[in-house]
Amino acid sequence: MIAFFSQLDSFVWGPPLLILLVGTGIYLTVRLGLLQMTKLPKAFQLIFTDDKGEGDISSFAALATALAATVGTGNIVGVATAIKSGGPGALFWMWVAAFFGMATKYAEGLLAIKYRSKDANGDVSGGPMYYIINGMGAKWKPLAIFFAVAGVLVAWFGIGTFTQVNSITSSLENSFGLSPKIISVILGILTAFIIFGGIQTISKISEKLVPFMAGLYIIAALLVIIFHYKHIIPTISLVFTSAFTKTAAIGGFTGAVVKEAIQKGIARGVFSNESGLGSAPIAAAAAKTEEPVEQGLISMTGTFIDTIIICTLTGLAILVTGQWTTSLDGAPLTQAAFADIFGNWGVIALTVSLTLFAFTTILGWSYYGERCFEFLFGVRYLALYRLVFVIMVTLGGFLSLDLIWILADIVNGLMAVPNLIALLSLSPVIIKETKHYFNNN
Repeated sequence: MIAFFSQLDSFVWGPPLLILLVGTGIYLTVRLGLLQMTKLPKAFQLIFTDDKGEGDISSFAALATALAATVGTGNIVGVATAIKSGGPGALFWMWVAAFFGMATKYAEGLLAIKYRSKDANGDVSGGPMYYIINGMGAKWKPLAIFFAVAGVLVAWFGIGTFTQVNSITSSLENSFGLSPKIISVILGILTAFIIFGGIQTISKISEKLVPFMAGLYIIAALLVIIFHYKHIIPTISLVFTSAFTKTAAIGGFTGAVVKEAIQKGIARGVFSNESGLGSAPIAAAAAKTEEPVEQGLISMTGTFIDTIIICTLTGLAILVTGQWTTSLDGAPLTQAAFADIFGNWGVIALTVSLTLFAFTTILGWSYYGERCFEFLFGVRYLALYRLVFVIMVTLGGFLSLDLIWILADIVNGLMAVPNLIALLSLSPVIIKETKHYFNNN
């Protein structure tokens, strides 16, 4: 059964979905006139401007919440896995996925604000399920339901709980010898305190944790790269040449063809920044703004921070230290790169980063799943959703559920399908809103 679902997982995350994801980004990039390049400075400026308009949280808090969910194990483990399988060229294709993904993320943020609504408690609800119904029409409700069901399943049984808890417990056990069962119970208690406070509490925690954890990781990775400054130029050259030519076998690296570099780089890039999957606009919808374009620009910076900055630093650290040619893979590979100059302190720093990354991903996905659950069942049973979520987090250290992780990955990929259909269908609205805003500002 695991073999069957592994094949299904490879199919779902295979060329058709990746082409659709990147293709949507390319289409929007062209129609929006390279907006992710020309308007990036303005996008970063908007993050720190005063918020005006209705909403539950500030634009910065909405970005922090989205980053909490996207900046996770993919930035540490996913990058290492991509380079180990696809070679240095995989990093180039991550950049490609991120560049076009920024246009996709912009479109998602714009539509999230334009078509958001409020639930019975007066809290903002938004995301693909709402811009499908309110933008495309009520006849498309089955598509919205499909997305919402997938979102709840991913939050409860996969990326939102088990995989993150496993990353935390395994890294703390390996580094400090802590019991996975005790750690998962502690995580469950911490999660309960936070998520029962709603989006305001989640965003407040994210506002504080995300800048700290990202800053800690960025500084550590930069130091690794700077320490090996003589290898920076040759490494960057290797990234570009390996993106278009076969990478020969070196040491413990078995070699890779261009196809592997493209597929691994794009897949891990999309998996890390979630551009096109439809998760980030759920958080974006809660922002205090009345201008869809401005929130779209702010959302766009999330992909830039996640992949262009953090994933790049991880990749370069692994490459300049030469650790990619060893037999290591995944988190141990990134740990070895950090330990190259920091020794055991590097392993500790990476463990702390991985723990914070994974925990904030739990918080971000708790909110994504909650909004999907509210769309399906209303506000009456939200306490039940949160209780089940906390139970799943607590169980993470007690279970080894390879099949559920594979199923969660499949459902996560399926979230993208209704979202991409909506983005392409509503692209005339996106283009019209964008032109109107920049013609008047």
